[in-house]
Amino acid sequence: MRFEIMKKGLLTFLQKGLSARQFRRLAILDLLRGAAAGKEVPHRLAGRLEALARLVPSAVVTRLGSHADGLTETEAVGKRELTGLNEVGHEKPMRWFTHLWLCYRNPFNVLLTLLAVISWLTEDMKATVVIGSMVVISTLLRFVQEKRSNSAADKLKEMVSNTATVLRRDMAQEIAQEARQYFGVQLHPQAARRVEVPIRLLVPGDIVLLSAGDMIPADVRLLAAKDLFVAQAALTGESLPVEKFCEAGPCPDGNPLELGNLCFMGTNVVSGTATAIVIATGSNTYFGALAERVTTQDRTPTQFQAGVNKVSWLLIRFMFVMTPLVLFINGFTRGDWVEAALFALSIAVGLTPEMLPMIVTSTLAKGAVILSRKKVIVKRLDAIQNFGAMDVLCTDKTGTLTRDRIVLERHTDAFGAVSDEVLDMAYLNSCYQTGLKNLLDVAVLEHADLHQKLDAAGNFRKVDEIPFDFSRRRMSVVVSEHDDRHLLICKGALEEVLSVCSHVRHGETTGVLDQALLARIRTVTAGLNQEGLRVVAVATRALPAARDTYGVADESGLTLVGYIAFLDPAKESTAPALAALKANGIEVKVLTGDNERVTLKVCRDVGLAIRGVLVGTDIDAMSDARLAVAAENATVFARLSPIQKERLVRVLRGNGHVVGFMGDGINDAPALRAADIGISVDSAVDIAREAADIILLEKSLMVLDQGVIEGRKTFANMLKYIKMTASSNFGNVFSVLVASAFIPFLPMLPLHLLVQNLLYDVSQVAIPFDNVDEDALRQPQKWNPDELGRFMLFFGPISSVFDISTYALMWFVFGANTAAQQTLFQSGWFVEGLLSQTLIVHMIRTRKLPFIQSRAAWPLLAMTAVIISIGIFLPMGPLAGYFKLQALPLSYFPWLIATLLAYMALTQAMKGFYARRYGWQ
Repeated sequence: MRFEIMKKGLLTFLQKGLSARQFRRLAILDLLRGAAAGKEVPHRLAGRLEALARLVPSAVVTRLGSHADGLTETEAVGKRELTGLNEVGHEKPMRWFTHLWLCYRNPFNVLLTLLAVISWLTEDMKATVVIGSMVVISTLLRFVQEKRSNSAADKLKEMVSNTATVLRRDMAQEIAQEARQYFGVQLHPQAARRVEVPIRLLVPGDIVLLSAGDMIPADVRLLAAKDLFVAQAALTGESLPVEKFCEAGPCPDGNPLELGNLCFMGTNVVSGTATAIVIATGSNTYFGALAERVTTQDRTPTQFQAGVNKVSWLLIRFMFVMTPLVLFINGFTRGDWVEAALFALSIAVGLTPEMLPMIVTSTLAKGAVILSRKKVIVKRLDAIQNFGAMDVLCTDKTGTLTRDRIVLERHTDAFGAVSDEVLDMAYLNSCYQTGLKNLLDVAVLEHADLHQKLDAAGNFRKVDEIPFDFSRRRMSVVVSEHDDRHLLICKGALEEVLSVCSHVRHGETTGVLDQALLARIRTVTAGLNQEGLRVVAVATRALPAARDTYGVADESGLTLVGYIAFLDPAKESTAPALAALKANGIEVKVLTGDNERVTLKVCRDVGLAIRGVLVGTDIDAMSDARLAVAAENATVFARLSPIQKERLVRVLRGNGHVVGFMGDGINDAPALRAADIGISVDSAVDIAREAADIILLEKSLMVLDQGVIEGRKTFANMLKYIKMTASSNFGNVFSVLVASAFIPFLPMLPLHLLVQNLLYDVSQVAIPFDNVDEDALRQPQKWNPDELGRFMLFFGPISSVFDISTYALMWFVFGANTAAQQTLFQSGWFVEGLLSQTLIVHMIRTRKLPFIQSRAAWPLLAMTAVIISIGIFLPMGPLAGYFKLQALPLSYFPWLIATLLAYMALTQAMKGFYARRYGWQ
């Protein structure tokens, strides 16, 4: 009873004591912006990490308010209230109403809304309904399509590992501590227990247990470690793991990643075990600092977005010029300013391609569906078009050009001749070492036939091991063969192994390692390096079987027996994929943190032509102007930091390129964000997937090539709508200006213009499903508003020629030349205008001869037939009176057919002239 009362009192005390004010996170973003070029972590954060690294383990535990046996659950909950969850600053999903507003917010929808309000104020309800329908349909379609696409992408945003093993003191320990402190009662609780805790619930002060295969769940300080090797490629781009110790070691250039007793969120344990204490979580981690830099910076407009905005404002400016002209001409010639204003308002609507957002979204959504069948998730619909516009692809090397799997390429003696003995010695070293089993050892141990040949378990016995460390950069094992002698086998970096060698073996003979032989050895290894091979030296020393303990001092007087050389081989699919990208007008540039020699070897293997090489130190020494020139002339960029990658992408974009970047590590995230199109894979680190626009379920350049083609189809179909609408509407307005000047009544009522425009736009809904000519897919396609204006001037007046001929036909042939006959005149022009607009789709959709050399997809053909039928039915059917139209005489239709055929013939001729002079996009 006394125990329960004491427990309740202590819990109340703890709960009150832990309810402190909310902890405010470090201003990491501001510090990042103020950091010197090339520094990826704030100085204050680096200083804090280094200070914790320098403390002894017990002092770190005390400073973080923890205990050698870990936190209690109550303490962890209290700390979590102060620090928040252990999550980096991802982009927060938009609320539905925010997303709906963004879908609505574009120049055309805002303009149409204004026109609908004006129509409503002037009590023109038919116009209000027609214009409002255009806005609602366009906005809702975009909202629904983007919502579906984003939901599919969200399914990939889960951490690979979401739990960590931590030490927890149970309630009895908590009570015992408080009882001893406040009541003087000595209790004896049980020891700490291991529990699995979701990574997001970790707090500073948690004691975590790490072993091979674990992700580092937060920034941690090691308290104890045994043969601990950590893969930091996601942060640094290093291909090989680094060893971690309990001691801090040197910290060159203030880079906390070099501190030997700190491990960072986003990395993982390759081998060994460790006990560590969490020193930072969430946005306060090194990972979080980079992540917050990526997710909080504003995206610059992509090439697609900038192009759409330019086209939009071009058409809006044109409308602002033409609409007042129509207003004043009709107002002065007829004196009815109200009617003139309504007519000018209808002209404004007719000039506005109000279905552009809907057509764009429908086309992009169709592309997203097709890509999803090819194992590609589209996060942002705009990114599909950027696939087609992309002319430079920046990609990492490992896993994209290569298999991401190191293989043993060669085993030679000291002078380059193939040597089985070297492979035997390397196998024994890798087999018996208990420290890091890195990718190099895995590649050696794959030669399973050697195990039987050497009979490692029977003929050889391990005596001792001299572990690897990064000051020596080598490791040794001592084995005994039949217990009659000991053999020390050393394996490591060339220069470090040579420094302890006194002899060199060549065949059956052994000679003294003099300067001449040393020069020859360096020539041989330099040749291997030039081939992109990573060279590891192997040396041995025979020792008497007199003792069982060996140390670093025994690594002396060794005999160099040769080298093993490794390569991360190229993928078989890379070469054809690169050839396809080149054929499609895309230049591939390799941006990697790896060595330039290895990268060059891989590039040669996959057939990538190298025009130049830049390394990170070269880039830092260049101004942006110099780098802009150098980046154009180089193909390989090696030994890069994350900020250098981002800078290169921005420089290439500044040169006018549409840049795609493909990467999967946090070191790639800034560049992914800076690119026109960021491409990642589902196995990438979480922040890389967050920054990407496209997520591949298969890391393959061939998938990218398919995406490029799909993007170009998407762009071509969107451009069809813009060209057809802009040129046709321009021609209609020019025709209206002519009619307004010479005809004593309105050539078409405002209602007629709105209905005609709506029917025309409905006919374009099938454009996303249209075919695209093969020759239109061979080169990158970009938005060019200037080209669009020229296209309008060339093709718009063609329709005006036949509009004016229709005026003459109705005026002189059918006698519709008085106000009493204006309905007949308006009906004749309504039908001719709608049919010519609808048919011109098939003329402008292709450079070739329509219906014969290039045929539209069946949905577009069917929609064209439907709209033509409706256009003829409205004046000829029972609804004619409602729309203020009247039936046309049958003799009108032969004239109509002749007009349309002449219109199509003249347009085809103009296409040939225009394409020869300006090209055809």
